[in-house]
Amino acid sequence: MRALLTAGALSLSFTLFLTPLFIRLFTRLGWGQFIRDDGPQTHHVKRGTPTMGGIIFILGTLFGYFSATLIIGDGPTASGLLVLFMMVGLGIVGFVDDFLKTRKKQSLGLGGWAKIAGQTLVAAAFALLALQFPNEQGATPATTKISFIRDLPLDFMVFGTVFGIVAYVAWIVLISAAASNGVNVTDGLDGLASGASILAIGSFIIIGFWQFNQSRFSENLNPSDLYRSYDVRDPLDLAIVATAIVGAVVGFLWWNTNPAHIYMGDTGSLALGGALAALAVTSQTELLLLVIGGLFVIEAGSVIVQRAYFKLSGGKRIFLMSPIHHHFELKGWAEVTIVVRFWIIGGLFVAAGVGAFYFEWLQS
Repeated sequence: MRALLTAGALSLSFTLFLTPLFIRLFTRLGWGQFIRDDGPQTHHVKRGTPTMGGIIFILGTLFGYFSATLIIGDGPTASGLLVLFMMVGLGIVGFVDDFLKTRKKQSLGLGGWAKIAGQTLVAAAFALLALQFPNEQGATPATTKISFIRDLPLDFMVFGTVFGIVAYVAWIVLISAAASNGVNVTDGLDGLASGASILAIGSFIIIGFWQFNQSRFSENLNPSDLYRSYDVRDPLDLAIVATAIVGAVVGFLWWNTNPAHIYMGDTGSLALGGALAALAVTSQTELLLLVIGGLFVIEAGSVIVQRAYFKLSGGKRIFLMSPIHHHFELKGWAEVTIVVRFWIIGGLFVAAGVGAFYFEWLQS
C-alpha cells in the first residue's frame, strides 16, 4: 500500500509542479498545436498552444514508478516494465507524428499506414516479450489465452506453435491499436481524454490490488475454493504502475483542463491507450476492456460509422462531425459541458467494468 501511495504522490508532484517549465520549453521550441480547418471554428483560438504534453506525464510515470518500487517496493517486475514499454513505445510513435506536424506546420503528421506500422511494431514486440520472463512458478506476464476477467479456455495454441503465436500476436496488436486509437480520437476537447483515461486506468488499481489480495490469501483457501484466486503474475506491481500513470495524468490535467495551457498530443494519447491495453493483457482482463473503456469505444465507433455511412450513402453523414464529441459541439453544447458529461459516461462504464469484475468473483 505504501508503494501505491508513493508512486501516485511522486508522479502527481512531478507533473503538477514541473508542467509550467515544460510549457515554457515547448513554447520556445515552437511545438505549437495546429487546428483542422474543417473543425469547429471555436478551436482556432487554440492554435499555437504547446503540444506533446504526453512527454511530461510519461516522464512523471517513470519517475513515480521507479522511485516507489526501488525505495519502498521489491523493485520493478517484468509485468510493470512491459506496461511501461508499451506506454513509452507508443508514446514515441505519437511523438514522431506530433513532431512532423510542428515541422510541416499542419495538422497532419505521420501517414495513416506509417502510424499503424509503428503501433504494430511496438505491440508485436510487447506481445512476444510478454510470453518471456517466467517466475518461480513458471508464470509469464501474459498467456496465449483470450481473457475476460480471467483466462478463458480459448487458447491460440490450438492452432499449433507457429500459427498459434502468430494469431496471439495479431490479437495483442488488435487490442493495442484499438485502445491507442480510441484514446487518440477522444483527445479533441480540453481535458476530455485526460479525465477519461484517469478513470479507465484507475480501474486497474482496484483490479490489480484485488488480484494481489486474493493471491496472498489463496494458500489459506480450501482446495475447493482455489478457483476463486487469480493466476495473474505481479498484480501488485500492475496496481503500482497504474497508480503512477493516474497520478501523473491528474497532475497534467490541472494544466490541461479548459482552457488548456498544454495538450497531450498524439504523444500522450497513444501512450495512454498503449498503457491501457498493456494493463488489460497483463491483468487477464482483455475483453473487459471493452466495458472499462466504453467511452473510447463510442468515440472510435462514431468515426467508423460516420466514414462507412458516408461511403455507402454517397456523401451523407449521420453526425455533424466525428468523433461524436464534435457533433455535440457543433450542435451548440459548451465545451466544458461536453467534457463533464462524457466523463460521467466514462465513469459509468468504468463502474460497470469494475462491478462485473467483482460480481464474477462473488459468483465463482
